[in-house]
Amino acid sequence: MDSSLPLSLLLTTTLLVSLSTTTTRADPLYQFCQDKGNYTTNSTYQANLNTLLSSLSSNGPTTGFFTATQGSTPDQVNGLVLCRGDTNVSACASCLNNAVPDITQLCPYRKSAVVWYDNCLLRYSNIRFFNSADTSLIFYMWNVNNVSDPTPFFKTLNGLMGSLVNRAANDTSAEMFATGDMAVNSTQRVYGLVQCTRDLSGNSCASCLRDAVGQIPACCAGKMGGRVIGPNCNLRYEVARFYGNLSVRTAVSPPPLPPPPTTTTTTVIAQGSKKHGLRTTLTIIIPVLSFVVIATIVFAYLRKVKRVKNVRIDYADVNQIEDIEPQVFDLAMLRIATDNFSDVNKLGEGGFGVVYKGTLADGQEIAVKRLSRTSGQGIQELRNEAVLVVRLQHRNLVRLLGCCLEEQEKLLIYEYVLNKSLNTFLFDPVKVQELTWERRYKIIEGIARGMLYLHEESQLRIIHRDLKVSNILLDKDMNPKISDFGLARLFGMDQTQDNTSRVVGTYGYMAPEYAMRGHYSIKSDVFSFGVLVLEIITGLRNSSFDLLSHVWKYWNEGRVLELIHQSLGDYLSSEAMRCMHIGLLCVQEDAADRPTMSSVVLMLSSLSTSLTVPFAPAFFVGYSIVDGEKNTLNTPDRSTTTTSNPVSTNDVSITELEPR
Repeated sequence: MDSSLPLSLLLTTTLLVSLSTTTTRADPLYQFCQDKGNYTTNSTYQANLNTLLSSLSSNGPTTGFFTATQGSTPDQVNGLVLCRGDTNVSACASCLNNAVPDITQLCPYRKSAVVWYDNCLLRYSNIRFFNSADTSLIFYMWNVNNVSDPTPFFKTLNGLMGSLVNRAANDTSAEMFATGDMAVNSTQRVYGLVQCTRDLSGNSCASCLRDAVGQIPACCAGKMGGRVIGPNCNLRYEVARFYGNLSVRTAVSPPPLPPPPTTTTTTVIAQGSKKHGLRTTLTIIIPVLSFVVIATIVFAYLRKVKRVKNVRIDYADVNQIEDIEPQVFDLAMLRIATDNFSDVNKLGEGGFGVVYKGTLADGQEIAVKRLSRTSGQGIQELRNEAVLVVRLQHRNLVRLLGCCLEEQEKLLIYEYVLNKSLNTFLFDPVKVQELTWERRYKIIEGIARGMLYLHEESQLRIIHRDLKVSNILLDKDMNPKISDFGLARLFGMDQTQDNTSRVVGTYGYMAPEYAMRGHYSIKSDVFSFGVLVLEIITGLRNSSFDLLSHVWKYWNEGRVLELIHQSLGDYLSSEAMRCMHIGLLCVQEDAADRPTMSSVVLMLSSLSTSLTVPFAPAFFVGYSIVDGEKNTLNTPDRSTTTTSNPVSTNDVSITELEPR
């Protein structure tokens, strides 16, 4: 989109697209290409997969749900298809016929993948996944319009969803699918749909759907419509009816539904991005004069409500990430929300600016990151965060709501995360008591899953480059959310590393190859994660002294459990020792010796997974930097001294910003 066009013209063009476009072919809503291994061309696994996909697409339409297994270990493939409960046989067949070629193109040579459409779901894996609900792969969609009175609307919605969940989980004749509606007031109703895969038990279906209902405030607060979608259950609500009649599973198509109004247009802001964009054909039949009139009306209206939403998202080419436009907020509205950026609302401050808490007119709490006007890096950081984070959706990533560029202000608007950053707990002598072992272990696992998503599960492979304790936020349930993507870099899916002449980040968390030579990769992030793990377990700051060499000394002496923070009380020593072991593997000097995040997640989730013996960790964090010169230390057990070109302290941005 040409940013030089007048705002009124851009907004009106967007409105006309939503009014006039028609879809030529059902595109996937989203897909996950899971990191469960790859297969090769003409392999036994590929042959089994082709046979399985054919069976799924042939048998699925009759009942709307079908599971199958093809082959034997280690080339066994398990598969599942589910069609929406209000689709007929032909609509289900059409959807699955699209899904079969799409999933192999979207996730080439992956042994595990899942793809979603409006009318169906297709999933396969080399790991048996039947009869259990997987809540780790969830993405959101929401309506671009707000309800006028959120309190009664969402009270009614909660009642509707509770009723639908009970029906889907307990009514065997409903095939774990339910739709219905409730009156919000005399003029408005809300419509809902829930569904589970039929391999789940009633209790598992109810649990899965309740978890999805619990996600509505996080994804869709104040919105007229929303969707929470996972591999085993999903839900949707709208202010207009969007589903058809039940019991339509016949060869005859039901009468077409009336097209929903433009207020129900949904925007995908998911945990990653779609590789294939919305393929639409724009037909503009309005005369030029009418076009100008509509432009004027829309512009005046949007200025009145003080909140601008641009719904144009171009997914045609993942390399053209600049085409995605986050929600635009009005500066006057943000000034009101933050009490004119009052110090009372200040949440944190760092090298790029200040973060303030704000409350919008509809009651939604937000965090506003106000980049410094004098920072030469501010525009680049804002561009990174606005362009990259808007396309990322994961429960362990902080959610970007939008941005604002007015009157020389550079503002990023995030969801508000109640418990601020991890360092406000970990290094506070009072609050640290709240970090029980169970919570610390959950935080470690959550960070690992968030980083795995950035590195492998999102189609946009992201290198964070500034993973540290102050960039881990904790929600009301102490779940971790990775934040601050100002230094992040986008990698191609087959790219392994890159170089930079300008090293930025935080010493103490930097991998040695990055800090000394400017080489960064996914293994650079793994190093930072390892430092985080050791800090979380010991409660000691790596920036205060050389924590890595300290842990290594105790490890070699067999006394590493003595470093466990005293506030933990009763804890599983085997889990703590395993986490220490994983942390040391992540901070190995040689990047090749460090595990990937997929291996880390596996090591954390499966105690039966064996761990390799670690070498001495990198001791670069123990270097002192004075006037651009490094005082090097020898690395034990490797008998090497690392040297490189000097790194200037002026090239390093040490940030303590706490974005929400």
